[in-house]
Amino acid sequence: MTTANTTGTATLTEGVRAEAAIDLGALRDNLAALRARTDGAAVMAVVKADAYGHGAVRCAQEAVAAGVRWLGAATPEEALALRAAGIGPERARVLCWLWTPGGPWARALRAGIDISVSAQWALDELLAAVRETGVPGRVHLKADTGLGRNGCQPREWPALVAEALRAQAEGLIEVVGLWSHFAAADEPGHPSIQAQLDGFAEAVALAERAGVRPEVRHLANSPATLTLPQSHYDLVRTGLAMYGLSPVPQLGAPAEYGLRPVMSLTARLALVKHVPGGHGVSYGHHYTTPRETTLGLVPIGYADGIPRHASGTGPVLVAGRRRLVAGRVAMDQFVVDLDGDTPGVGEEVLLFGNGEQGEPTAEDWGVACGTLSYEIVTRIGARVPRRYFGGSEL
Repeated sequence: MTTANTTGTATLTEGVRAEAAIDLGALRDNLAALRARTDGAAVMAVVKADAYGHGAVRCAQEAVAAGVRWLGAATPEEALALRAAGIGPERARVLCWLWTPGGPWARALRAGIDISVSAQWALDELLAAVRETGVPGRVHLKADTGLGRNGCQPREWPALVAEALRAQAEGLIEVVGLWSHFAAADEPGHPSIQAQLDGFAEAVALAERAGVRPEVRHLANSPATLTLPQSHYDLVRTGLAMYGLSPVPQLGAPAEYGLRPVMSLTARLALVKHVPGGHGVSYGHHYTTPRETTLGLVPIGYADGIPRHASGTGPVLVAGRRRLVAGRVAMDQFVVDLDGDTPGVGEEVLLFGNGEQGEPTAEDWGVACGTLSYEIVTRIGARVPRRYFGGSEL
């Protein structure tokens, strides 16, 4: 059984080599903190990529229990899994936005999933599925306002809007959303931000002049939710911030936005041994002990999602002290130089958490590896069990 200690993190379940403990109380509190910033706009809980590594179904259930009525999934499979878990349309709308030709349009329609459309080919495939199933589609038209990824280019937007309205007039679909996505909302002051705000306002105005009456207009992601109130419209899409990590760490740590990290990652020492000075450690001997010391073996590696780029740089907390990964991160394990300390085999190694015990955070790992905290939590693999605490009775 996983229990919470006085700092709000979770202690490691007895007998496991490693686990990711998920604080659902923190998740719920984060959603409340984000709601307080939206001036009435609804909050979408984005649970794509297995809820950024936190467990999509359980996090979605907790979000819905906390009053969230919109969930975001990238792929159709992710969206369908939420419905299969019992989160029906009467409990929450689910928006899915990453479609490819031949996708499971019919299954999505039958499951009551909202579908994003960025191009005519997607609208055509969706309409074919509507005719096949007899189930009208709920459509969010996506405008490319400058990200250059998914979304309809401005020159093609009037035609897509017109075709969608024709299909709506036939009773095949309802255009319930207009939306776009920022390229650099996490870089306050970036010139693309105002350009995209203006571009989205123009796209919405054109669609509404043509006759679209959307339920929701949405543009804001996590950084925009925290820093750009003019982008909130009717709905904000919160991903990283919902999991208690700051999407703008250069402006403020999570606590400065009322957020608490939801995931902590812990392992157990599998071996502690004395070695002489000059002893090579792990593949390639990229680390050699500078003096006689003790080494601790941590049984978690890049197959579990620990970045190989953390070799020599990844911080951990062992026996009350921060240490660095010594040498290469291997597939299943890595080593830390314990500087002569001799913690017992089975001692907990806290890779990252909320920082309240002096442990590293996911942001610290991102800095150490030259990446983002997003990647650190999202890449923790299925071989690491998730243990949940602090959640609602479902």
